[in-house]
Amino acid sequence: MSEINSDTIDDRIRLSFARQGAMRTLGAELTRISQGVVEIELPFSEKLTQQHGILHAGLISTTLETACTYSAYTMIESDVSLLTIEFKVNLLSPGKGERFLFRGEITKPGSTIIVADGRAYALSDGPAKLIASMTSTMMAVRGREGISG
Repeated sequence: MSEINSDTIDDRIRLSFARQGAMRTLGAELTRISQGVVEIELPFSEKLTQQHGILHAGLISTTLETACTYSAYTMIESDVSLLTIEFKVNLLSPGKGERFLFRGEITKPGSTIIVADGRAYALSDGPAKLIASMTSTMMAVRGREGISG
């Protein structure tokens, strides 16, 4: 595996995130990129809730999966892409808060398969509240037409 330049990876992730229509639609913001860790923040919006007024589970899953995948991008070469091949979500508490923090963190790096764990937190006046956890598995994709960073 060749050496990974953190400046290049940071730029690559930011450019890729900017191309994600789903994250743009949600109003999500990429707030941290470091070796093996990526964080995304999302403001509360009534448009993102389910019938009980809490953040929709599908949106929690989507944003956690995105944070996990980008955390994996910090571990691979710039000519490699990733596709999620599996994830498991545990919804632990209702998604009530002013903002939400989604953190993806590498559990097991690899050259073909990478595993990451994600945590979602509701942020308000008090301490952050854990609302969901995820374990996700990504597959490295090399040289496949139409799939790039």
